[in-house]
Amino acid sequence: MRPSSTYRVQVRPDFPLKATAELADYLADLGVSHLYSAPLLTAAPGSQHGYDVVDHTQVSPDLGGPDGLRALSAALKNAGLGLVVDIVPNHAGVAVPKVNPTWWEVLKHGRESKFASFYDIDWSRGRILLPVLADDPDALDQLQVEGDELVYYDKRYPIAEGTGGGSPREVHDRQHYELVNWTRGDSEINYRRFFAITELAGLRVEDPEVFEATHAEILRWVREGLVDGIRVDHPDGLRDPGDYLRRLRDAAPEAWLVIEKILEPGEQLPRWPIDGTTGYDAMAEVNGVFVDAGTEAFFDTLDHYLTGGTTSFQNLVHETKRTVATKLLAAELGRLSRLVPEIEAAPQGLAELAACFPVYRSYLPGGARYLAQARAEAGRRRPQLISTLDQLTARLRNPAEEVAARFQQFTGAVMAKGVEDTAFYRWTRFAARNEVGNDPLKFGVSVDEFHECAESRQQDWPATMTALSTHDTKRGEDVRARLAVLSEVPGDWTEVVRRWVRVAPLPDPSLAHLIWQVAVGAWPIDRDRLFAYAVKAARESAVVTTWYQPDEAFETALRAMVDKIYDDPALHREVTDFAASITPPGWVNSLGQKLVQLTMPGVPDVYQGTELWDYSLVDPDNRRPVDFAARRELLGRLDDGWQPPVDDTGAAKLLVVSRTLRLLRQRPELFTSYRPVFAEGRVGEHVLAFDRGGVVVVATRLPVGLSRHGGWHDTTLSLDGHSWTEVFTNASYGGDRLAVAELLHTYPVALLVKE
Repeated sequence: MRPSSTYRVQVRPDFPLKATAELADYLADLGVSHLYSAPLLTAAPGSQHGYDVVDHTQVSPDLGGPDGLRALSAALKNAGLGLVVDIVPNHAGVAVPKVNPTWWEVLKHGRESKFASFYDIDWSRGRILLPVLADDPDALDQLQVEGDELVYYDKRYPIAEGTGGGSPREVHDRQHYELVNWTRGDSEINYRRFFAITELAGLRVEDPEVFEATHAEILRWVREGLVDGIRVDHPDGLRDPGDYLRRLRDAAPEAWLVIEKILEPGEQLPRWPIDGTTGYDAMAEVNGVFVDAGTEAFFDTLDHYLTGGTTSFQNLVHETKRTVATKLLAAELGRLSRLVPEIEAAPQGLAELAACFPVYRSYLPGGARYLAQARAEAGRRRPQLISTLDQLTARLRNPAEEVAARFQQFTGAVMAKGVEDTAFYRWTRFAARNEVGNDPLKFGVSVDEFHECAESRQQDWPATMTALSTHDTKRGEDVRARLAVLSEVPGDWTEVVRRWVRVAPLPDPSLAHLIWQVAVGAWPIDRDRLFAYAVKAARESAVVTTWYQPDEAFETALRAMVDKIYDDPALHREVTDFAASITPPGWVNSLGQKLVQLTMPGVPDVYQGTELWDYSLVDPDNRRPVDFAARRELLGRLDDGWQPPVDDTGAAKLLVVSRTLRLLRQRPELFTSYRPVFAEGRVGEHVLAFDRGGVVVVATRLPVGLSRHGGWHDTTLSLDGHSWTEVFTNASYGGDRLAVAELLHTYPVALLVKE
């Protein structure tokens, strides 16, 4: 059953399946058709996210086990709801070997293990390298033997039969694995990882036996009607995503199937047997259309003033991607290079091609043109490598070549770590657009561009997911909506931030600009939350301090900067006053982008808690507990007829979300087409409107500019002479032309249903 909408819940040990089941009546009242849950299979002990699955055969006992899933399914069905689950085919958790029975067996028996084919291990490199030891040449002296296990502090590893005699080091040297210094992971590890995380080992789901073993439980849920839809995590890490998705579709022909695929602007999703993506492409379009694209030059000037930087975003991305390819993913680069030993400069050439690759990956034979683009750009940047590049591309364009298959897996990791997790924290001219699935150089999206994208989605992928927030977004949707207001007040922002960086200086000016934007975007924000964000941003950017080598002096300066915001009365008042000035227009943007996302072509997802204002930051901040009791109470008041103002309670957003979701669920026939609607009048460009085939959606854009014009004046919408009911106010309208000032008198958005 295709959902009308979904609601994402971060099911985890402190919010297990029982607590999730208790949301069923609230979600039904809210108007969604399906609950969309985080991964449910058994994950590593204490996992707060579930993407480190250790046992594919059962629902996690920490979440409530199989009984918990059955109870959740029953509660949802009683409320008329379905269930969509997140699955993780690319990797498994190996941080605690004892709890992962397949990994334990591989460590114990090596290549002879019946599970040796489960994991993507380069056996030609000898023993499995486990980078877990302290950075101490005598670390192995801390090993102990306890029964048939080798113990290193709190870590335990199996001892193969017949290898247990002698000292702990002698026992260690006989095993199928080798414990090594943790710093050797990025350069020497010999199993494929999820990005650069050694605790997540790559699975070989291209092997039918591995596919069956890792999907049997999930597919049973589908067959038994416990689950209606599947969200596939990180398919780009797989050897052949297209083949995998065809097998998954064959195994679950009726399921709604979406994938976490990040499309670069202009990139087309391959025509796989799926319903679409998880919506980052839609997010980029929706956020962008509420940005004033005409002020880009102001932000270029400000960024240059603050940072003194002259590097373009393209050059920065090339630098960060190449660093990731050659350092963070050096082991993977080495494995690729060994597949083409006859090409002397293969490591340099492969790294350069990956750094120049314009999208996450190709799907040979599809997407070969991206390899050609990478080859051209790599040749321009490194002409001395042209001969090597030509030799490599001849191999990399051939789907039958092992190096071609692995290079496709490599480029996605290089892109994700180099751009999302590094460049986005260094290129900080306008943080509202530094988001997964978006190109920060695309400062804004025009109304015409938005309509063109929406029409294409309606035609090509009408059942794809759309989203505004996920557990992977860098900033919550309402933070981005408020930051979009900065594009309308570049002079005001320039004035205050130039003063603030002098009052509370930081050695890294680019990072400082990011922190100031986040502060006003999420204000009022708890000091510890802002500092936690600042530390994460600093370490991700890896300019001064890093996760591997924290710079204590720099992080002390970072603490001093954040403390100054709260402890300096004049500065604190200025930040508070400026945030207050952009908050009301931020609310206008929030309501507009939410209504647009919920009603544009696709299946909208509501991330947990975002039915009210939500000023969450990057993970783990966006996984904080949600106050569902407050949301229930407010929804009850709305259903009793309360007409909320647009204020800091967020009830106006809850009104928009609930009424729109209910209409989507109850009247799907009203959302079957897409036609742009254009306003007429002197400020018509401040209207974003479209007709879905019986419903007309109207949103205000660029509210500061609108107020400078003195309001809507003579702006009108042409409707077809029918009578219409506005959903949020229950007002009726008729005639051929509708005055926008009248329509948007109560709220800055409207949802018109043809009577």
